Amino acid sequence: MCEALHFHCALLFFFFFPVCADVPTLKIEHVVQDAEQITPQPPLTPPNMVDTMISNPSDQPSSAASYGIVVQDRLSQLVGLFKDRTEHKKDKLLDPDESEEEGSSPSPNRAPQPPPPPPPPPEDKNSEAPITAEAEVQTELHFKLWGFQVELPKRPVMPNWLHAILDYRFPSSIDPFTNLIYVIWLFFVVTAWNWNMWLIPVRWAFPYQTPENIHLWLLIDLTCDLIYVTDILVFQPRLQFVRGGDIVCDKKEMRKNYMQTLRFKMDVISLFPMEIFYTITGVNSLLRIPRLLKYMVFNEFNDRMEAVMKKAYIYRVIRTSTYLLYSLHINACLFYWGSAYEGLGSTKWVYNGKGNAYIRCYYFAVKTLITIGGLPDPTTVFEIIFQMINYFVGVFAFSIMIGQMRDVVAAATAGENYYRSCMDSTVKYMNSYNIPREVQNRIKTWYDFTWKSQGMLDEQELLVQLPVKMKLDVAVDVNYAIISKVALFQGCDRQMIFDMLTRLKSVVYLPGDFVCKKGEIGREMYIIKQGEVQVVGGPDLQTVFVTIKAGSVFGEISLLAGGGGNRRTANVKAHGFANLFILDKKDLADILVHYPESQKLLRRKAKKMLTKDQKADDKNLDKVEVIPPKSESPKLFRAALKVAEQAGIEGAFAKLRKACK
Repeated sequence: MCEALHFHCALLFFFFFPVCADVPTLKIEHVVQDAEQITPQPPLTPPNMVDTMISNPSDQPSSAASYGIVVQDRLSQLVGLFKDRTEHKKDKLLDPDESEEEGSSPSPNRAPQPPPPPPPPPEDKNSEAPITAEAEVQTELHFKLWGFQVELPKRPVMPNWLHAILDYRFPSSIDPFTNLIYVIWLFFVVTAWNWNMWLIPVRWAFPYQTPENIHLWLLIDLTCDLIYVTDILVFQPRLQFVRGGDIVCDKKEMRKNYMQTLRFKMDVISLFPMEIFYTITGVNSLLRIPRLLKYMVFNEFNDRMEAVMKKAYIYRVIRTSTYLLYSLHINACLFYWGSAYEGLGSTKWVYNGKGNAYIRCYYFAVKTLITIGGLPDPTTVFEIIFQMINYFVGVFAFSIMIGQMRDVVAAATAGENYYRSCMDSTVKYMNSYNIPREVQNRIKTWYDFTWKSQGMLDEQELLVQLPVKMKLDVAVDVNYAIISKVALFQGCDRQMIFDMLTRLKSVVYLPGDFVCKKGEIGREMYIIKQGEVQVVGGPDLQTVFVTIKAGSVFGEISLLAGGGGNRRTANVKAHGFANLFILDKKDLADILVHYPESQKLLRRKAKKMLTKDQKADDKNLDKVEVIPPKSESPKLFRAALKVAEQAGIEGAFAKLRKACK
């Protein structure tokens, strides 16, 4: 009876104590689950258990004993859990950064039942399996013709590129700034425009258009006109535009917007059919001059090419050179027209009709516009007026071309000029203050390596004009792959890392430069972007303890610690040319104010690092001798002792008195 009474008390405590005590209910559930695994019977409440004991008194001792052992074991486990929870609460009161998840040990959970497999999809009898290329080859058509079996040949396999062309659907709206297809189309339109721009003067002045090849000229003219029409009807009405800050993609709105622009009016005028006068004047290329009014497509193509190309200044140089060549081209056509007007070979000044007409006239234009000289003097009034206009236009046009070329070259070399200016100013400053030659050479090496590796001296200067969002996008694309691998920031808020990326500063260290020294006040943390650094020590700081490679971080203890614990604990120097990211302590503190959870996580990690370092220092202190070795006596003191041993104490004092007198 005593055992049954103890058993009932324990069971009542076991079931009703979790209601009163502040313990995780998950632990009690596991106790019940373990009890269920030991005994196949369902757990009994106290009244039901009494009824069972009365109805079956023979099973009472064995049942009570088994339940008593189980309950005793589980109660001992509960006592241990209460002690752990008390210790954890005590630690949390001492350290508010300690999280509850780290302090409590995870309780074992039952493995969840795997979800049932999804039912197979119903078979659609009407659906057919896709026909592959092999099946398409093997497909044959059989039919009977007049009672005979006829088999058609196998259908050939269609290549993938042809499939892609057939499956392509023209977009309903086109982004003119990012769509590469639109840039390619602009190239064809500009080619058609350049055909008219360059060939209309040639066909008008030179006798290259003959009745034998007139059909070829007209065919190319018709092709260019079709390109113009396609651009007006297909591409331009589908261009997206911005209205009130919103991108408009509606077909009607895009078409209406295009028809209200000046470009639409110029495009329509450029297609005015002046060719109807061919019946009166013949095929005269001057009647196609309205095609030149589609000049806006040339300006748009230039803007798109500069946006697409990595080195836009190359295209600018080519375009400016083309302007000069075109002005010479027009002058050559006019010179041949003037020579034909005066009569070929009639005077020494006009073209004599020998050799290639275009090349010889172009040579005359080069010497005239660039004012080289060496030309025969004009004789007639027409020749004098023509030459005077040539000289005037040549000086004016050539000066404009030189000014544009100078601006293009200056814009292309602006960064290099800034680098040279900074280098010259620094060298002048060092020479004025007599800086040692070794220091000057290291500074020059830093300038040279930084410029060659980065193409600039300070990366932050390029991002000053950008808004904060675009700065973040650039920083994420450039540096996030490196920062995300740093173990210190694992588990921190993702947005906190993004904010930290905009505060990083890139610095280049030369081989042998000390990044930080032991005992210094730590105000920065370093992340290795490129290169290697070494932790050195020893009496001459030449002993290498460890080499840290790219993607690692150091100096974080001094950055995160406080209360006098922000001193450097090691000497770190660059092994070669090392490019490091520097994060200032003040910048990190400003960021962590908005991310308290990440701040607690970093403080815990810093505390663990400091504790680990203190344990390492304690191990080193254990090896230090408690009683230091006796220091060597000074030479003067040893000489005095020797004299005292030879003459005695009294004799030594007597000699000292005589020496003093």
